[in-house]
Amino acid sequence: MCTVDLRLKILAKVPLFTGLSPEEVAEVNRLFQERGYLPSETIYLAGDPASRLYVVAAGKVKLLRHTVGGQDVLLDILTPSEFFGSLSALGDETYSDTAQAHTGCCALGIAADDFQTVLRRYPSVTLQVLAIVAARLHAAHEVVRQLSAHPVESRVASTLLKLAQKLGEEREDAILIQVPLSRQELAEMTGTTTETVSRVMSQFRKAGLIRSGRQWVAIADPERLAALVADDTG
Repeated sequence: MCTVDLRLKILAKVPLFTGLSPEEVAEVNRLFQERGYLPSETIYLAGDPASRLYVVAAGKVKLLRHTVGGQDVLLDILTPSEFFGSLSALGDETYSDTAQAHTGCCALGIAADDFQTVLRRYPSVTLQVLAIVAARLHAAHEVVRQLSAHPVESRVASTLLKLAQKLGEEREDAILIQVPLSRQELAEMTGTTTETVSRVMSQFRKAGLIRSGRQWVAIADPERLAALVADDTG
């Protein structure tokens, strides 16, 4: 579970609340309820009423999208200070994805009525909501474009770089991504098969772009990975 100091520190970093003073963040904090989750425990399911907005306070949360073919596609892995879930105020009546604890985690949740109180009390949050809804729409369009137009090597390289930026730890000669991330999950994030991901990762290892082991990947040459992405987008 989360201490009050941790809750205040995390909420102050959430994009929705970055324009608030420490005193205002403390007021907002009183409207959030916290809950701990075990690894793989479901937080909410796609199709459930969008009744709460959540913030990751500790640990990691993964977002999944259920496909027509009956598979769960990994959309993202969220880290502390990122928010997820939705409300009618954000344009959603139901959750479009499923949220599941990736590791043991603590999440802060705010109900719809309480979030409306925040919007009425702090106009800067309303402006941030509009900006974030627009950004999410753009990001969704970009994902669709990338999956349909870019070769798989570019998609895997782009996904590895995004994971490195969000989850990576700087080491002397590499950026270490040390989280449980299977080849199947990487395949889901890049819109391809496990076999194809394994082939591409093997190519990247032989070229000296990455190193990998059980539940870790190290980006050894981020510049060359970025060049791979740029060659296919520019």
